[in-house]
Amino acid sequence: MLGSIDCMHWKWKNCPAAWKCQYCGHIHEPTIILEAIASYDLWIWHAFFELPRSNNDINVLERSHIFSDLAEGCDPVVHYSINGHDYTMRYYFTDVIYPKWATFEKTIPAPQGQKRKLFAVARDV
Repeated sequence: MLGSIDCMHWKWKNCPAAWKCQYCGHIHEPTIILEAIASYDLWIWHAFFELPRSNNDINVLERSHIFSDLAEGCDPVVHYSINGHDYTMRYYFTDVIYPKWATFEKTIPAPQGQKRKLFAVARDV
C-alpha cells in the first residue's frame, strides 16, 4: 500500500474578489479542492489543487495527473514483497465513492462479521 488518497475542500482565505463566485461551493465561502496521497507515516507525497466547480473526489480524480499513466495502461513497474508474497501493483486506500479500480482498496461502510469489523477498524487507525 503506497498511501491513502482523499480530497477535501480547503478554505481559500485570500481568494481574489473577482474569482470568489467561481470558487464558492456548498459552504458559501471560497474553497479550493485538494487531492492528497499520504503514506502510513503521514508523509504527503502527492498534492493536487483542483480548478473551480469541482465538487467531489471523482471530478478531481478525472483531472489529476497521478493516475493518468494507470488509465493509459502505462503504470510504472513496482515490485515489493509482503509476507513472502510478491506484488507488482500500487494500492491505495480510498473512500467508497472512488471507482472500482484494481489499484483502490475501499473501506467497508457497514462491515458484517468479526473479521470485516476488525479490518475496518484497523484501516481507520
